[in-house]
Amino acid sequence: MSHPLAEGFAIDIERPAELLAYLRTSGHIGPNERPELRTLAGGVSNRTVLVRRPSGESWALKQALTKLRVATDWFSDPVRIHREAAGIRWLQKLAPAGSVPALVFEDHDHHLLAMAAVPEPHHNWKSLLLAGEVDMGLIERFGALLGTIHGAASGMLEQLEGAFGDRSFFETLRLEPYYLYSAHQVPGAAPFLEALVADTRRQRLTLVHGDFSPKNILIQEGGMVLLDHEVIHLGDPAFDLGFALTHLLSKAHYLPARRQAFLEGALRMWRSYLGALADPPWRADLEERAVRHTLACLLARVRGRSPLEYLSDNERAAQQEAVMSLLTTPPPTLAALADRFASALA
Repeated sequence: MSHPLAEGFAIDIERPAELLAYLRTSGHIGPNERPELRTLAGGVSNRTVLVRRPSGESWALKQALTKLRVATDWFSDPVRIHREAAGIRWLQKLAPAGSVPALVFEDHDHHLLAMAAVPEPHHNWKSLLLAGEVDMGLIERFGALLGTIHGAASGMLEQLEGAFGDRSFFETLRLEPYYLYSAHQVPGAAPFLEALVADTRRQRLTLVHGDFSPKNILIQEGGMVLLDHEVIHLGDPAFDLGFALTHLLSKAHYLPARRQAFLEGALRMWRSYLGALADPPWRADLEERAVRHTLACLLARVRGRSPLEYLSDNERAAQQEAVMSLLTTPPPTLAALADRFASALA
């Protein structure tokens, strides 16, 4: 039996003829215009196509998938693309100028949007990090970008509630597939993960991106551009910190020759984040929750529905073992976490 959400779309933007007909009949391009269309590789949850118009204007079109492109069954309502559109509108106000591409149009019937394409040449930051290029300046900018968003949004909860108060996409795309699925896969971690989920559901402190990761960062002329906002919601900023720090610590695991650089980078990100955050009332106990989310994400990225593709089976097992050794008595600080995680791997 098919999943109730898996009913398909009227169009598939990855089929050039369908996309061209759609763009013409919807009036987004001229009736005789022939843009260049190129499917982009990337995330598991969307179709993405680059549209280059003869005028020189370029768009990135995104269409949300109902069934995500992973090995295990994972479904989410494609209406989430409109949460991303709302995220783009608000992040253009909250984030530093130029760090979020402008929204061009949004289509509620076909669950897609178009945003201004990031000018080329640019590089995906995840690819640079996997090549061992640990630029501390970029890492500090990464932390400052997150701290700026969290700090600016924390005083605007009433204005943000209508657009971001619902957290169903965060549940279906993060809490269930990352934490709760991992709790099922690793029963020994279930009490820790289930308690963390319960605590996370209670927090409504600021605007949380939910996918703050190097894969969603493009580096363009030294600038940093943030993409993919479909999980954005009002929640716990510690989730964003844990999600982001997990990528740096997992790469410290994957690239032992650059391990110390990645460990230092994780701490620099944290310090840069704090420097941009100002002083919201929830700052006092943030680090303790960030430690717990980092541990949970480190485990989820090897045992959840979306494991890190660059880690081998042996490396995933080693990361699980390292995390499990830390769960009973979590480190008190992120610096202690980085140190103990590296020691457990060694």
